[in-house]
Amino acid sequence: MTVQELRNQFPALADSVYGKPLVYLDNAATTQRPRSVFDLWDTLSAHANANIHRAVHCRAVEATEQYEMTRDAVRDFLHAAAREEIVFTSGTTQSINLVAFCFGEAFVKEGDEIIVSVSEHHSNIVPWQMLCERKKAVLKVLDIDEMGVLEVDSLRKLISQRTKIVAISQISNVLGLVNPVKEIVRICHENDVPVLVDGAQGCVHAPVDVQDLDCDFYVFSGHKLFAATGTGVLYGKKKWLEAMPPYMGGGEMIDRVRFCGTTYAPVPGKFEAGTQNFNAIPTLRPAMTLLREVQNDVELMQYQAAVMETVLSALQSDSRIRLFGVPRRTEKKIPLFSFCVEGAHHEDLALILDKMGVAVRSGQMCAEPLMDRFGVTGMLRASFAPYNTLEEAEYFLRSLHKAMDMLL
Repeated sequence: MTVQELRNQFPALADSVYGKPLVYLDNAATTQRPRSVFDLWDTLSAHANANIHRAVHCRAVEATEQYEMTRDAVRDFLHAAAREEIVFTSGTTQSINLVAFCFGEAFVKEGDEIIVSVSEHHSNIVPWQMLCERKKAVLKVLDIDEMGVLEVDSLRKLISQRTKIVAISQISNVLGLVNPVKEIVRICHENDVPVLVDGAQGCVHAPVDVQDLDCDFYVFSGHKLFAATGTGVLYGKKKWLEAMPPYMGGGEMIDRVRFCGTTYAPVPGKFEAGTQNFNAIPTLRPAMTLLREVQNDVELMQYQAAVMETVLSALQSDSRIRLFGVPRRTEKKIPLFSFCVEGAHHEDLALILDKMGVAVRSGQMCAEPLMDRFGVTGMLRASFAPYNTLEEAEYFLRSLHKAMDMLL
């Protein structure tokens, strides 16, 4: 399909703001949604709105089938070995918190170590800090170089006999660089250390095969890949999920409840306590279907690569701009650009761009340690999706130059 045919599936992209066509470049935070997602949501909300895994009446059965069909679809999307390895959550944040708590309860003791990188989102830092505080463990940090590239060679020195898990992003939500997670997994497994991969920005831009990657946990959010908000996935190797205690107690995560002791349901049910987001979770299916169609479309992918290279070249060639996350090879970067402009505040730039119809992100991007690493208080971020056009990219660049001229 053409880019315009893809755009036609997203109603929001036809909107205007302040009398100008919307140029939506905040996709790393939340993507827009296609009609197929709205249609399924509306249908299920109207005609299959009943609690799942409980009643035997028709609507409850249909709602349960829609929910469990989605588990099979996610298993295929990630190429997981078994459907039981797919746990539904509210998003990446809950998925990481679940692992940090449950894995920590089972395997982390005083003096043990957890490793994260300096470029992680807060959601892949704070849960591990909380675990370390609770267990009196130690959090170690893998650094990056001045270009934003992970110092993978340093990982072997960081790992010790007390290292219990490494948590790393597939792609930083600030730097937009594709991290060598397969190599990181290999290094960690050579030392019998499991790995959690934060795929919130990863599976959006390229297919993911968790068996080939061999990671122990993989997490992502639906709202970053065209699905409804409040939808997320935790993939975990069955051996780990079975060894971990539940995250929450309540309905449907149980086997038998007695005052003398309770036993728990097998995975994944053990980790899905209470009423699930059963109208929203199934929207992962049409979202993943469309995303896979886009990723398999060679011309669309080439077009997106051209958009990325256009913006990357323009930002790098402007001496007033300091770009963060500079790739050694362009195929190792997604179309996500975080930068500062000397003498202009990032929020002022964002406000001016907004008046021109361009939606970008400004601030710390939920990555304050990374801001500290580069010695800045915040950045401006423009993140592109496959539905963004070359014309939008060029308009963004012209608008950015106008905003810079106004402020400098």
